[in-house]
Amino acid sequence: MGKNLYITTAIPYVNGVPHIGHALDYLLADIWTRYQMQNGKQVRFQIGTDEHGNKNAMKAATMGLTPQAYADQAHAPFKAMAEKVGSSYTDFIRTTDTHHKAAVQYIWQQLKSHIYKDTYEGWYCNGCEQFYTDKEVQANNGTCPNHQTPFEHLSEENYYLRCSDFSDQIRQAIETNKMQIVPEFRKKELLEMIKDGVKDVSISRPRKNLSWGVPVPDDPDQVIYVWIDALSNYITVLGYPDQAGYQDFWPADVQVVGKDILRFHAIIWPAILLGIGLSLPKKLLVHGFINVDGSKISKSLGNGIDPVEVIDTYGLDAFRYFFSRHIPTQEDGDFSWEKFESAYNNELGNDLGNLVQRTASMIKRYEAGVIGELKAGEHDMGPYHKAMEALDFNQAFDEVWVMVRSLNQFIEQVKPWEIAKARETDTDAEAHLSEVLSHAAGTLLQIADMLVPFLPETAKRMHELFENAVVPDEITPLFPKLYVHTPDPRAPKA
Repeated sequence: MGKNLYITTAIPYVNGVPHIGHALDYLLADIWTRYQMQNGKQVRFQIGTDEHGNKNAMKAATMGLTPQAYADQAHAPFKAMAEKVGSSYTDFIRTTDTHHKAAVQYIWQQLKSHIYKDTYEGWYCNGCEQFYTDKEVQANNGTCPNHQTPFEHLSEENYYLRCSDFSDQIRQAIETNKMQIVPEFRKKELLEMIKDGVKDVSISRPRKNLSWGVPVPDDPDQVIYVWIDALSNYITVLGYPDQAGYQDFWPADVQVVGKDILRFHAIIWPAILLGIGLSLPKKLLVHGFINVDGSKISKSLGNGIDPVEVIDTYGLDAFRYFFSRHIPTQEDGDFSWEKFESAYNNELGNDLGNLVQRTASMIKRYEAGVIGELKAGEHDMGPYHKAMEALDFNQAFDEVWVMVRSLNQFIEQVKPWEIAKARETDTDAEAHLSEVLSHAAGTLLQIADMLVPFLPETAKRMHELFENAVVPDEITPLFPKLYVHTPDPRAPKA
C-alpha cells in the first residue's frame, strides 16, 4: 500500500436535511482516515453535495429561488454536519462547480463509443430519480416503497450507456476482489443481481423533463442524468481530467456507501471508469441502515435521530462511541435512547472514565503524581489491527474494550491501595506499587493510541494525563454521568 490513500463518501441530494445516514458515512470515513494518518499515510477524504436534478429544482421553486441560489444555501448544512461529527475531510465538491461540470462533459465525450440513443417507455420514480421494470412496479402495487408515491409512466427518448459492454469485466472484478465488496454477503447479492449480465442504463433526460443539469455535449435538447453527473464527482474532485496529481490518489482505496446505493457504485460506476480507461476502486465498504427501537426510521413515525442533539447533549466522543461500536459497521444497527445512555454511563463513564480517574488519582495520592518507568503496552495489538484493516470497526472497538476491562480487573485483583498501606512494614511494597501504577498508566496510553481513530478528544486527554512523567493537578472526569432519557439511580427514592 502506497503512502497516498483516498477515501470517499456518497454525495447526498441537497433537497433534504442531513440525517443520521449521512453522519454515519462521514464518521466511518473519518475513522479510517485517522487510523491511516496515525500510521503515517497521506489521506485525501472527499465529501460533497449532489445539486442538479428535478428534486432540487422543485424544492427551489417552492422557496421562490433559482436552483443555483437554492443549492448555494442548501449545501452548507451537509458541510456543517461533517464538521459536527468531527470528520477530517480534505475535499468538498459541489456538482454545480464549474470544473466538475466541464469534466462531466469531457467524460461523456470519452464514453461516446458506448453511448446510444433509444426510446424509453416505462415506469419512473421522481424521488429515486430511477426507472423501474413492470415486474418491480407490480411487486410494489404501483407505488414506490421508498417514497410512497405512485410510479409515473413515461415515454421519452434518452441516451443510454451500454454498461453491457463491460459485463464480464465488472463480474470478474467483483469475483476476484479486484474491486472488493465488504462485507462478503453484499458481494454475493450483487453477483446474483448481475448473473445474466449488466443492463444498459439511461444517462440523459429530455430538457423538457429535466432542465436543471449539465447539458449533453452537441445535443442541447438533452441533459446529463444523475449517474454520470454525480458518480463522476469521485474523480473530478481530485482534478480529473486536467489537473496534475489526480493519478496520485486514484483509484480510491475505500468508497463508503449505504446498502441502498451499492448497485450504482458496483455496476454503473465501474462501467463509467472502464469506459474512460481508469482503474476501479479497490474496496466498497457497504454499511447498513440504522433502525430506532427496532423500527425503520420514517418521516411519518417522526422517529429520526438528530446527530446534533446527541452531540450537544452528550459530547462528540459519546456520539462517535455509540455509532462506531454499537452500530455494526457492515450491517443494520439499532438505536434507542436507553441503549445510548446505558452505553454512555456504564461503558464510557464506568469502564473507561472511572479507570482513568482512579489511576490518575492513585498516582497522585500514593506517588506524589510521579509516574514510574513506563513500559510499552504489552497487549497483543494484532486482533485490533486485523479488524481495522477488514473495515470492521465495531470489532476493533471491542478489542479496545477487552483491554479496558482487563485493566479494571487487574486493579481490582492487585489492590494498589493495600500495597500502599503495606509500605509501612514491607520494604518491597514501594517498588511494587510504582510498578503496578506505571503498568496501569502504560496500558492506558496504549488504549489511548487505539482510541485515536474513534475518540480523538478522549485519546488526547488520556495522553495529556499520562505521557509526561507527572500527572497534572487538574483531573476532570472524561464522561460525567448523565441521565436525560433514563431514571437516575442516584436520585432519592420517592
